[in-house]
Amino acid sequence: MFPGLAVLDRVRDYGYRTAWIGSSVGMERSIVRAHGVPFHGIPTGKLRRYRSIRNLFDVFRVAAGIVRACGIIRRERPSVLFSKGGFVSVPPVVAAWLHRVAVISHESDADPGLATRINGRFSRLMLVAYAPAPSPAAASARRRRRTVVTGNPIRPEIFRGERGRGLQTVGFEPGDPRLVLLVLGGSQGAAQLNRAVAEILPRVSRQWRVIHQTGMHEVDAAGMDSSTYSHAPFFRTEMPDLLAAADVVLCRAGASTIWEAACLAKPMLLVPLIVGSRGDQVRNAARFEVAGAARVFIRDATLGDDIVCALNALGDDPGLRATMGQAARSVVPTDACERIAALIRTAVEQR
Repeated sequence: MFPGLAVLDRVRDYGYRTAWIGSSVGMERSIVRAHGVPFHGIPTGKLRRYRSIRNLFDVFRVAAGIVRACGIIRRERPSVLFSKGGFVSVPPVVAAWLHRVAVISHESDADPGLATRINGRFSRLMLVAYAPAPSPAAASARRRRRTVVTGNPIRPEIFRGERGRGLQTVGFEPGDPRLVLLVLGGSQGAAQLNRAVAEILPRVSRQWRVIHQTGMHEVDAAGMDSSTYSHAPFFRTEMPDLLAAADVVLCRAGASTIWEAACLAKPMLLVPLIVGSRGDQVRNAARFEVAGAARVFIRDATLGDDIVCALNALGDDPGLRATMGQAARSVVPTDACERIAALIRTAVEQR
C-alpha cells in the first residue's frame, strides 16, 4: 500500500482526481481512506501455481472481482490505471483493459510474481525496480520495449525521520552509547525472527539496543529492561524516525522494507522468507548481498548464532557499517516516484 500511496500523492500534485481499488477485506480500506483517498473494495482470490481445491473457489472470486472492477471503471472513467501488483490487482487490470483504459503496472521484486506476469499481458508499460536479466531476443523484444526500470517508489516521509525523535518514541536514552538494531518482520510479523530475537537479546545487549516490530506473535523477552528492548505489534507513522535511529536493520527481504532501509544507507541483515514463498525474497536479498550491502541468512538452525556473529562484527567496526550502508544506497535510485508519475502523466496526455 505505502509505495502505491507514494505514487498517488505525486500524481495528485498534477491536479488529477484519484481513487483506489483494493481488497474488500483487511486493513487496506482504513489506511487508504485515512490518506484521504476514495476506496473501492472488490472480492479477490489467491493465484496459486500448484494444484489445490481452493483454486476452484478462487476462480469465482477473481471473476466476481472483475465484474465489480468493471462497474468501478465505468463509474470513475479513469484515464490511466496504475497497478502495484498482488492478487487484488488482477481484476482491475483486466477490467481497465476491457474498457480500453491504459494500464501501467509496477513490480517491486527482483523478478515478477504470477499476478504481475498476468498484468503484464494487459499493460501498456511494465515498470520494474531492477534491470531485468538478459533473455532470448526473439522472445522478449516486445517485452523489452514495454519495460522501464524506475526503481521502487518510496514515501517521502521516510527521508524526514529524526534519530532523536525515534529514540524518544521507544523510550531509549539519547546519551546511551550502545548501537540500535531495528528488527522488522513485515506487516504480519515473523515468528522466525521473533524466536531469533529472543535468543540473541541476552548475548548482544551490552553493545546493542533493540527495537522490534513483532506482529501479533508472542516474544519471550524475559529479563530485558525497557532501556535495552522495545517492541510493538506494528509501526506505522513512527517508521521514518525508527529507521533514522537504527544503526543496523534486521528484516525479511520484502521489496519495500529493504528499499526503504537502503535509501537511508542502513546496513542490513536479511532473513528472506523461504517456506511458502516463490523465492522472490531470496532473489531480492541476493541483489543486496552481491553489492556488499547486506548479510543474508537462510539456515534456521544456526540463525541466532549467525546474527550474533554479524552484530559483533558490525558493532566493532564503524567502517564496515559505513561501507555496507553506502553500498546499499548505491543500489537504489530515490526518484522512482517522480519517474513513475511522469510516465503516468505522459499516458494521460496521450489518451
